[in-house]
Amino acid sequence: MTAVYDRSSRSVTCLACSTPEQVDSAPEQVDVDDAESIGTDEVEVGVAGASAQREYARRSASREARIRREHPHIGGLLLALSDDPQSTRAWATGAVGEELLGARLDRATTSGVRVLHDRRIPRSRANIDHVVVGPAGVFVIDAKRYKGRPSRRIEGGLFRPRVEKLMVGSRNCSALLAGVHKQVDLVGSALADAGLDDVPVTGVLCFVQADWPLIGGAFQIEDLHILWPRRAVTLVQSPGPLSTDAIDRIHRRLAEAFPRA
Repeated sequence: MTAVYDRSSRSVTCLACSTPEQVDSAPEQVDVDDAESIGTDEVEVGVAGASAQREYARRSASREARIRREHPHIGGLLLALSDDPQSTRAWATGAVGEELLGARLDRATTSGVRVLHDRRIPRSRANIDHVVVGPAGVFVIDAKRYKGRPSRRIEGGLFRPRVEKLMVGSRNCSALLAGVHKQVDLVGSALADAGLDDVPVTGVLCFVQADWPLIGGAFQIEDLHILWPRRAVTLVQSPGPLSTDAIDRIHRRLAEAFPRA
């Protein structure tokens, strides 16, 4: 049976039941048996920071249960007088950073970009904070909520190998770069498996609420963009060759390859 498919409303109406105006204005006609292949299911974009918040809650609850078990009479007092360890609080801090960046990226969808938040890496306990598909390609964004001013430090030169370091204040955060490179490679492989290996993939480290200068401050290191949330939105909205249909297709493929965490 042939039917009219309206992409704007994601509805299918049999051709015999359609008005002449619906038929004339319909973007396409399909067989009802093939309706599922249209992809009418909405993409689960995920919730920014959700898995980090769950991990924080799990660790905090585990600590509380342990203290109350080991100290049945004064456990409540000990909990009131102490905080979660830094290793536990870091998960809550990270969740807030992801949420703040995610909110800005969500607002950017009005300009045609598509987002995915908190995506699980198959066969791994790790996740990708944000994946954004825009006209210029795919952007893999790792959100960090660190104190201090991000900067690039170059060491070595004439007699020693030249080394670039990512600093945040006085803290060497160069180890973060390898994590983003790995995520970029995974996304690139997923696109290649889908026959989309010509789509550029860009890695981004976004430091939320860091001590960025009023003017300038963004830089690149090892081909990765180091910047803040507003600058990240500008980057993902960059003009490029991808059409709206191509963006939607890539978005759906990546949502399938990296499920919601």
